[in-house]
Amino acid sequence: MNLFIQQNIVIHTLRIEAISNSSVLQIGSAGIIKPISQLFNTGGFTGPAPAAGSPVPFIPLSEPRL
Repeated sequence: MNLFIQQNIVIHTLRIEAISNSSVLQIGSAGIIKPISQLFNTGGFTGPAPAAGSPVPFIPLSEPRL
């Protein structure tokens, strides 16, 4: 069985409070989502990263249309 979906998605603002290695953000439709989690230490770090100095600024995706 073939299923065809036609979508029109408009996003004015998308705010993500937190994301982790195993998070999935999906906008629209997908036939199959295969989860995968990979963690690499390519820099050879031995400890946690230092705390961020300031919060991440709010960035709108596009200007609202009137």
